[in-house]
Amino acid sequence: MRVEQQPGFVLHARAWRETSLLLEVLSRDFGRVGLVARGVRSARSRTPRALLQPLAPLNLGWSGQGELATLTAVESAGPPLALAGEAVLCGLYLNELVIRLLPRDDPHPEVFSTYAQALERLRGGERTHAWALRRFERDLLADLGYGLILEHAADSDVPLDPAGVYAYRLDAGPIPWRGAADGLKLRGTALLALAADQQPDAEDLTALRRLLRALIAHHLDGPDLRAWTMLGSG
Repeated sequence: MRVEQQPGFVLHARAWRETSLLLEVLSRDFGRVGLVARGVRSARSRTPRALLQPLAPLNLGWSGQGELATLTAVESAGPPLALAGEAVLCGLYLNELVIRLLPRDDPHPEVFSTYAQALERLRGGERTHAWALRRFERDLLADLGYGLILEHAADSDVPLDPAGVYAYRLDAGPIPWRGAADGLKLRGTALLALAADQQPDAEDLTALRRLLRALIAHHLDGPDLRAWTMLGSG
């Protein structure tokens, strides 16, 4: 198989052998793919290694099948996103999350769109970083078939009460809060804000962080994400 001019982002790169790189790439039409960038660490390489950085839009070409194809072309599809400080950590968290949740060679064009939109949102002020992450986590889970129930109780079709208090069962959804044994505790306002795509107050945003991390951990095959340690309350 030969692919040309495929929009994509490098999620992770690591050295391989003496002069090459192993890449994890999120592509628009092919999902997450593994590529070998042969010879790019050599001084004589025709492919500038600086292009193969995370958080920069690219057009990629590759050939071959199996676990690893061979990178054949790369060019910039636009300037690198102007992220700095905490926003860079947030972007790297998105990368780790996609690598851990999205299987290789499983096309998800909607995940590509969700990812690109999240990077654009991270350009906003520091106050919006946590909300950008919550929106991405919500949308990624939905794109992968793990969508949250946010507008009605899990055990009925009764709409959530903004003034109500709920427990969120990871394998079912929200139910009226009765005690700690029920699950994670949230206000109705938090779940409804996430459903309506409206940034909640600080208390609800913190509760949503706990909820989404718990849901992601529930779907991970292996240990928790390393980026969670770096992000702290983000």
